[in-house]
Amino acid sequence: MSAKESRRVFVIEKAIEGKITNRQAAEVLGLTERQVIRLKERMKAEGVAGLAHKNRGRIPKHAVPKDTRKKVVMLARGPLRDASCQQVAELLEEFYETILSAKTVGRILKEAGIPLAHTHRAPKRQKSRDRMPQEGLLSQIDASPFAWLEDRGPELALHGSIDDATGKVQGLHFELHECLHGYLQLLSQVVQNCGVPRSLYSDRHTIFFSPKGDRLSIEEELAGQTAPLTQFGRAISELGINHIKARSPQAKGRIERLWGTLQGRLMIELRLAGISTLEAANAFLPGFRERFNRRFTVAPADPAPAYAPCPPPARLKQILSTREDRKASRGSSISYLGRTYQLVDTKGAVVPLQPRSTVEVLTHLDGSLSALYGGNYYALQEFTPAPAVKAEEPKKAPASKAHTPAPDHPWRRIPINQTKKAMPLPVDNSLPLTQEG
Repeated sequence: MSAKESRRVFVIEKAIEGKITNRQAAEVLGLTERQVIRLKERMKAEGVAGLAHKNRGRIPKHAVPKDTRKKVVMLARGPLRDASCQQVAELLEEFYETILSAKTVGRILKEAGIPLAHTHRAPKRQKSRDRMPQEGLLSQIDASPFAWLEDRGPELALHGSIDDATGKVQGLHFELHECLHGYLQLLSQVVQNCGVPRSLYSDRHTIFFSPKGDRLSIEEELAGQTAPLTQFGRAISELGINHIKARSPQAKGRIERLWGTLQGRLMIELRLAGISTLEAANAFLPGFRERFNRRFTVAPADPAPAYAPCPPPARLKQILSTREDRKASRGSSISYLGRTYQLVDTKGAVVPLQPRSTVEVLTHLDGSLSALYGGNYYALQEFTPAPAVKAEEPKKAPASKAHTPAPDHPWRRIPINQTKKAMPLPVDNSLPLTQEG
């Protein structure tokens, strides 16, 4: 059973059990409700085997016979070797009374493992896409690692965003490498300078899309779960921006062409300004961006902008942050980057935490920290726990030592080698004497 059929069996079983509706099963399988109803009836009557395709194991009527396939393979390895598929098809019709198309010959030879001669890849045909009618409907973002400072400083990665309708550069930001922090800084510029764009067009970098996005189980799909979001994906989701994945560099050709223009113009202006550091390059970008937009921006078909309003500064700061989960300890504190913190509310009181509960730590673009707990945002203050005091052990009584006599003790006056004389026993005269005595 193929993966597609096992998926179909699982969903139809859930539909028969009544755990999902026919409409939900149709949406998951990409079928109509009538097809789902027919599949349910077939599975009730024939079991799992009833969902298998009825043509399984049958040879199609228009299939090439096995004898003809063997003849083509034998001729391609013998007298017709090194001939193109088109020539093999022509020679088969002329000399062997076998009519096959060149594509059929190619499939037969490919299945037999025979390399095809005179093959070439068909050219890709791409159609140019018209600009969006309104500014703010679609923004293209990307980064370009390049020697922007030439030999005066390190190689930098320029993060940029351009509007599809007007060609207006909405934001530029330098970082040492293409990174999440650079894209969040770029998004902050776009939102504050112009507004919230309706859609973003980017490549398939893991900063934008999780590599596990296509690995959802059937249970997760039925539960309504979507692909896991990255930090950047979570931020633009909270801003209400639709994220579009580009399948090729040509799909986002507007920003790809922007890099070619900037590598000629921006690099020269940085050279004339004598800029050699990352900080100075970022400080130079706002003025350059204004001059560039005055020169290259075009008018959109519809002059009304389509941007959504920018959220309040406090809310924007919360959105444009990176988040990590931490577990609360029994002392209402969390550990983050080797330090211990407590959550503090607006009145300065420490927030009690349920032991082992989850706290989201937010790292903002300016490096400050805050926390999200129970749907509310709190400040973090560093907490230094008191060192643990060990309980004192009961003192043991000192062991008794043998008494050593003093040097002038009377016992020490007795010579050691002096033999003791036997003392005479006293005689009691009152006792009668025996005959032996």
